[in-house]
Amino acid sequence: MTPPLAGIRVLDLTRVLAGPLCTMTLGDLGADVLKVERRGTGDETRHWGPPFDEQGESAYYLAVNRNKLSVALDLDDEDDRTLLRGLLAGAHVAVDNFRPGTLERRGLDPAELLAVNPALIWCTLTGFGLASARPGYDFVVQAESGWMAITGEATGAPMKMGVALADVLAGKDAAVAVLAALAGRERLRTAEERRLSVSLAHSATAALVNVAQNALVSGEEPARWGNAHPNLVPYQLFPTADRPIIIAVGSDPQWIDCCRALGREDLAGDPGLASNAGRVGRRAEVASAIADTLATRPAAEWLERLGRHGVPSGVVRRVTEALADVVADARTGIAPLAPATVRLPPPRLDQHGDQVRRLGWRAFEG
Repeated sequence: MTPPLAGIRVLDLTRVLAGPLCTMTLGDLGADVLKVERRGTGDETRHWGPPFDEQGESAYYLAVNRNKLSVALDLDDEDDRTLLRGLLAGAHVAVDNFRPGTLERRGLDPAELLAVNPALIWCTLTGFGLASARPGYDFVVQAESGWMAITGEATGAPMKMGVALADVLAGKDAAVAVLAALAGRERLRTAEERRLSVSLAHSATAALVNVAQNALVSGEEPARWGNAHPNLVPYQLFPTADRPIIIAVGSDPQWIDCCRALGREDLAGDPGLASNAGRVGRRAEVASAIADTLATRPAAEWLERLGRHGVPSGVVRRVTEALADVVADARTGIAPLAPATVRLPPPRLDQHGDQVRRLGWRAFEG
């Protein structure tokens, strides 16, 4: 099957996580992605380890750089800038995450390059918007977006996510923006219309979704709930006789099924608990009753009973256990789902430099 983005040329001027994730997504969908890195050191994440693989590449770098070719350029070198301008002239998409003014000071103003190439779409990822020179670090964004204020135990300290999720979301948002622009490019005639911008701060704040809406509707500050849910009960982590499990009751019928699975007909027959609003009002009582029941048997037995009644539930697994459920490789990462494919392993620094200098975009034809 011909990949959806076959023939689309993407110049990747990004590094670290959000930008490379965006361009890898486009590459997975069939685009020809050329990763431009600084001479000598390349993408910072090449050195973010251990762990490193047998070729000396860091696991961090490998996670978001498959399906690309690599060329190393010095943007302070006129010959390399000339090569870059030529590549931009033949590109359909450019993605960068330089701080404001970095490209402009070197005669590579995106606005001017968009005017020269009417087929070009340009997406810039930033930490806090095009007008801000603040560096975009996920940890800082998690703190300032409100995420850490609602993550962690209720009486504990604010806590960050275990994954750099602000970067991940911004990278996904950037890929969506580029795909939308490609789909509507016949209508995007001006340079301004083809200039896209995604910030970690906006992506992270928008990702508060229902938590943000709770604050907007109630006017109250959202709290930390640990492994519980602010709007649903029971929807949290519970200990069993051997290991913790999750029960996630999302509807009133599921509540009745949950009670039957746990043998708690007394809870099912309590009219005050028939609605989710009633259970939220008696959160501590409900949670305590379920915890007492679950503590009497091992997790596997409870999960079997809950599953038989159609109650959403699961055991807390380690990362290595979760990886057993997907197609994953130590060099190319977790394989994407169709129509995306893995075609190329992550490139070594400047691995394709000679071909790109000689052939430009035709380097992909080999």
